[in-house]
Amino acid sequence: MNEILSRIADNCWIELAGRWFLGLTFIYASYHKIVAPANFAKLIYGYDLFAGILINPIAIILPFVELVCGLALILGFYPRSAALIINTMLLSFIIILSINLIRGHEFDCGCFSSGRSGYASSTEMTLVRDIIYGVIGLQIFLFRKPRKACIAI
Repeated sequence: MNEILSRIADNCWIELAGRWFLGLTFIYASYHKIVAPANFAKLIYGYDLFAGILINPIAIILPFVELVCGLALILGFYPRSAALIINTMLLSFIIILSINLIRGHEFDCGCFSSGRSGYASSTEMTLVRDIIYGVIGLQIFLFRKPRKACIAI
């Protein structure tokens, strides 16, 4: 079992697919937030966790961090750093969603829609999705082989 996990963790093709998947996901997630920061700010306000003075800076800065990290993963430019930042964001998202789940709040997290659809996704499913993304990010972060090894094959 340990050998199988080691093979998966050290497989450059799985790492490459994970980088592309996570990178494209975060680029896509950033789009609506960049285009409509006011809508995203309303969603952040709905979390009922942040001081009013922090909501607009979060709504403006976070999408660009998502975009840059997504691009870094796809391009292979400091992928470990990008995966670390993405996993830090994912951990924050998991904590925020968990707090609101415990409170009984059901809301649109703003992950991909920026609140225009009025659709409140299942908080439990969003948590599971974020945990899966975190595992993919962890595999990217822990990957130790030369990333050019896939290209040389």
